[in-house]
Amino acid sequence: MPKTVSLVLGIGGASGIAHLGVIKYLEENKYQIKLVVGCSIGSAVAADLENEKEVWLNKGSLFNTIRASVSLPLFFTPYELNGIKLVDGGVLNPVPIAPTFGDDTDLKVTINSGGSLEHKQKEKPKKEDTNDTSTNFNALFYQLKKAPGFKEIPSWVMYNVSNKAFDTIQSTIAIQKIASYPLDIEIIIARNACGTYDFDRSQEMIDLGYQKTLETFISY
Repeated sequence: MPKTVSLVLGIGGASGIAHLGVIKYLEENKYQIKLVVGCSIGSAVAADLENEKEVWLNKGSLFNTIRASVSLPLFFTPYELNGIKLVDGGVLNPVPIAPTFGDDTDLKVTINSGGSLEHKQKEKPKKEDTNDTSTNFNALFYQLKKAPGFKEIPSWVMYNVSNKAFDTIQSTIAIQKIASYPLDIEIIIARNACGTYDFDRSQEMIDLGYQKTLETFISY
């Protein structure tokens, strides 16, 4: 008889596409996914910043709940739902395990895409694009560099600094959440497996998710 699974989909941007590889492995090996919880790229949990609390979205329009849960600060605007302005649930809980409490499944499987760094990710060269935020910031800093009294140009543009800081904070919170909550299986994806917006590497991430799941279940 197939084992039933509660599946927790964590943060990760494009590396969260690895979730699909995990699901592929589970289905091929006759695991029945009965409950799915997630935030950010995984989507069902959002964050109410005004009241500083998690919001569990478990009914209503699927589009609205996903739009609220993926509202990454500095990239998407907050999404108003039921009179509450919501942002990416990963702000408060990168691996929302708590909503699985009280379920009746055999296994809790958590995908943590905020794992330790495994290798240095090379940045892809960007084409010049006047609509690209990074390009505009670089142009601004170039102008500042020429201004009197400006001695050093930042090595990262403002957006990249914010994104890196957010990523670091989420990874730290994820470690604390996983240490605090009971779970059966944690599938770890390095947080630099790919860039936040490298969606052109989707197949690579799906394959990685499948392989990491295979390795994890073998040792389970």
